[in-house]
Amino acid sequence: MRKSRSFGAFDWINGLIMILVVFFTLYPFLYLVAQSFSSEAAIYAGKVTIWPVEFTAKTYEVILSKPDFFRYYWNTIVYSVVGTFIAVAATAVMSYPLSKDKLRLNKFFIPFVLFTMYFGGGLIPNYLLIAKTLGMRDTIWAIVIPGAISAFNVILMKTFFAGLPSEVEEAARVDGLDVFGIFAKIVLPLSKPILATITLFVIVGLWNNWFGPSLYLQSKEKWPIALYLRQIIDNAVSPTEVGASSDQAAQIAASVKSTAMVLTSLPIICVYPFVQKYFVQGMMIGAVKG
Repeated sequence: MRKSRSFGAFDWINGLIMILVVFFTLYPFLYLVAQSFSSEAAIYAGKVTIWPVEFTAKTYEVILSKPDFFRYYWNTIVYSVVGTFIAVAATAVMSYPLSKDKLRLNKFFIPFVLFTMYFGGGLIPNYLLIAKTLGMRDTIWAIVIPGAISAFNVILMKTFFAGLPSEVEEAARVDGLDVFGIFAKIVLPLSKPILATITLFVIVGLWNNWFGPSLYLQSKEKWPIALYLRQIIDNAVSPTEVGASSDQAAQIAASVKSTAMVLTSLPIICVYPFVQKYFVQGMMIGAVKG
């Protein structure tokens, strides 16, 4: 079918709007990358846009040359992987029973889950519970366990589980599977979209988390990369804090914030394209069905 003039004009206008949206979405990140590779004079003169001016990689050289940098990166990977596994597993185990209306006390527990979305115990009670009562201070468990279950993620996954065809589970039950077998062999394989969505939510939060580690981790060698880069940003004017010589200090102070943001966000940006299709599908189904 031939497109009418009005429809063709709509296509052009819609395409132009999408290009503008993409540009304004990417511009902040492109600006950070350009600034991280630009000279001190160009940054302070406001000459940097989306292309580096007077290209230099001094800041990257100084930060990446520190032997502790890769140890902090490894700590972040460990925290993110372990914490994501615990969070997704705990969320799935909690959400599946809540999605079954026939279970007793189901409607009794759901309000308690919703209650935690609006009210919390406060910073000091949480600290006393985690550091003193549970004795998890200066351990990985203080980072990955307290925030493992999010009420929002539970509701999202519960809604997805409730939208799965009940006939599939009934057929599996007829074939001899128990509840655990149905959950592991039927429900979870059908729930890849929502599992990918929750995984992305959790791993981004753990990767960027610096406040929790700053409270509970006393040993500097256990810091995640986000906390280390934050310290670099706070002390960028001091060359001794980042291992730089005095002639490099001004350049680092000018571009270290951009460099830290790029180094922190780059791994997540690389992972996102591989889970994008599951992320979109999981958000739509988990938010609409049920």
